[in-house]
Amino acid sequence: MNYPRSTLFGPSVPYIQEAGNQPEKLAISTLPDLWYNGKNKKISGRFGNNMIVLITGASHTGKTVLAQKLLEKYKYPYLSIDHLKMGFIRSGYTRLTPEEDDELVDYLWPIIREMIKTAIENKQNLIIEGCYIPFDWAKDFEKKYLEHIKYYCLVMSEDYIKNHFSDIKEYASVVESRLSDEWCTMENVLEDNARFLKLAIKHNVNYMLIDNEYKINIDL
Repeated sequence: MNYPRSTLFGPSVPYIQEAGNQPEKLAISTLPDLWYNGKNKKISGRFGNNMIVLITGASHTGKTVLAQKLLEKYKYPYLSIDHLKMGFIRSGYTRLTPEEDDELVDYLWPIIREMIKTAIENKQNLIIEGCYIPFDWAKDFEKKYLEHIKYYCLVMSEDYIKNHFSDIKEYASVVESRLSDEWCTMENVLEDNARFLKLAIKHNVNYMLIDNEYKINIDL
């Protein structure tokens, strides 16, 4: 299976596709709306140095595990979009069901989007993980917000799934217990990851391809 040329992201991640249309990283002296400390030195952007980390990807790719690791390493709180989804569904605020993925993206994303803006404006760090983040998410934010957002999409390759499917099943509940995992068949996992990979390439977003072994390290 052929993948676009990718850049190495740390020693333990086989592939990362980086967006080609992202603005160049500017020197801090050229950024607009900078804050100053008592010595008139530019130290951060309008909203400070806080960071929002978005983790999305296909089911069973380890989004929650990665969020938990980042929480332990950086002490950033994280929000599971699955919890938000079930809160709306079980409370009766929506008639959508957990199986209606596309409709849930349309329903949940406006709420998540404004939570992100609020966290940035309040100079708070936050990790948000879940599969209900649209691939064109960046269009909903001005540059002053985008400077505080990092996005990662986790995808497993076809070879990895076929060679490690028993491990995928075994570690499915390593952080949270799944009430039902009947959906998790090799056929479904292959299809879901292929769809995410296709969309990630189409929208030219940053994705992390899990290919040879499962090791993901992210430095914020």
